Amino acid sequence: MTELRDEPPRSLGDPKEILLQQLSYYRGTVLAKLDGLRADQLTASIVPSGWSPVGLLKHLVFVERRWMQWGFEAEQMPDPRGDEAPNGKGWLVTPDDNVPDLTARWVAIATRTEAVARNAQLTDRARLGGRFSSDPPTLGWILAHLLQENARHVGQLDVVRELIDGSVGE
Repeated sequence: MTELRDEPPRSLGDPKEILLQQLSYYRGTVLAKLDGLRADQLTASIVPSGWSPVGLLKHLVFVERRWMQWGFEAEQMPDPRGDEAPNGKGWLVTPDDNVPDLTARWVAIATRTEAVARNAQLTDRARLGGRFSSDPPTLGWILAHLLQENARHVGQLDVVRELIDGSVGE
């Protein structure tokens, strides 16, 4: 996951494989967009809403944890919303948050997501008792949600990188 991979081949036909490979591609794209930024550029915001690139990375780490571990697997966790600012506005960033540590956490979570997904069907519903107490989504819905979440945030990082140093996305 730490390397930017090419987008999956267009000939890929298995829906689960398409979702997993696209998700991996966008994770890698996020990390590539953060690569080369100085510490002050990673932690400062240049947008009116106030988010920073490291805050966005932390958010994506927690999003995947929320949807897969707490959601699909119904694992109990003390801080499923540890990325959210106490006032409910924006993403919480602490002085200890840094790209290498957050990337390592994300790689571990992504590896777990892939293992869980490969041992389940897209039509399997999330377990009750974690995030969901009724009407849980299917694994396919969760993976599609994670894909759109990552893709949307890649677009935001495209704009931020262009504003910071002029680099542009595809």
